[in-house]
Amino acid sequence: MLVKHYTDDRIEAGCDEAGRGCLAGPVFAAAVVLPPDYDNPLINDSKQLNEKQRRELRQVIEHDAVAWAVCSIDNEGIDKMNILWASLHAMNMAVEQLKVRPQFLLIDGNRFRNETGIDYMCVVKGDAKYMSIAAASILAKTHRDEYMEQLHCQYPDYHWDKNKGYPTKAHYEAIARCGITPYHRKSFTLDKQLTLDL
Repeated sequence: MLVKHYTDDRIEAGCDEAGRGCLAGPVFAAAVVLPPDYDNPLINDSKQLNEKQRRELRQVIEHDAVAWAVCSIDNEGIDKMNILWASLHAMNMAVEQLKVRPQFLLIDGNRFRNETGIDYMCVVKGDAKYMSIAAASILAKTHRDEYMEQLHCQYPDYHWDKNKGYPTKAHYEAIARCGITPYHRKSFTLDKQLTLDL
C-alpha cells in the first residue's frame, strides 16, 4: 500500500522520470501534486501496471491532481549532459512548470541536483512507496510512450511502438541493418553484439 504523503503540513510534489535506459528518444520527467489525503488504490509504480491501466490512470491523475507537469530533454541534450544529469534536469523543469509551487519534493531515486531551492528527499524505489511519485511515474511513462509511438510512424523499422526505444534485440538488429536515426543517443552503446540474449 502506497503512503499518501511524507509531511502533513507542506505541499508535496512527487517526481519521477522515464526513459533513462533507452537507446533513442528523449528522457521524460513528471512532477505531481495530489490533493491532501488523496487516495486511489489503483495508482502504483508504472512498471507494475499494464499499458491499458497506465493510460486510464493518466487521465484520472491529470484530472484529480492539484497540479502536474511533464517535461523532456531530447537525445542531443542527453548526449551533451549525460543521461543522469539530463534526467534530474528534466525533473527540475517539471517542478518549475507546476501551476502550484510545492514546498517539498519527493524524488524517486538516490540522487538529485536541486535547481529549485525547494526542500527535497530522495527515495529509492519511491514509485513503489509514495502515491505522488507513483503518479509521476505513470505520467512520465505514458507521455514518453505516446511520443515514441509517434516517432515510430517516421521510423517503423525500429519498432518503437513496441520497444519505446529500449535496448531490445529487434532494436539492435534494426540499428545494425538501417543505421542510427536523428533520435538515437550517440553517447550510448548502439552496436551491442546480437549474440547476447536480450
